[in-house]
Amino acid sequence: MSPLDTALSADVTAAADTVRVAAVAESGRQADLLLAGAGEPGERDHEIAWQVLQFRIHLTVGLDPLPDLVGLRRIGTTWEVIARAAGVTRQSAHERWARPVADVLDRYGTGELPGGLLSTP
Repeated sequence: MSPLDTALSADVTAAADTVRVAAVAESGRQADLLLAGAGEPGERDHEIAWQVLQFRIHLTVGLDPLPDLVGLRRIGTTWEVIARAAGVTRQSAHERWARPVADVLDRYGTGELPGGLLSTP
C-alpha cells in the first residue's frame, strides 16, 4: 500500500481523540496564563472567569463548546455572559445553545433542572 493510500484509509479516530485531549489540556494552561494576577485560583469569580476563557478558547479553535456551556450553565452563568464571551447577542446564544444544554442538564425532560439554572436569563 502506498503512503497516500495509507493516509487516505487509516482510522484516525484515536489520533483525533489524542489531539483533542491535548488541545483541552493546553487551553487550560493558556487560561491560567491569561488570568495570572486576576484574583486567586479557587475564588468563585476566578473559577467562573477561567471557565469563560476555556469556552472562548475552545470556540475560537473550533472545539465543541457544549461541555463548556453545560459547565457554565450548571454554575449559574447567564446567557448574557455566555453571549458576550461568544461575541453574539444573548438571544442568539440562547437560540443556538439552550436546547443542547437542556438536553444534557434535563435529560429526562422533567423540567426539574439543578437549581433551575436554565431559567436564568
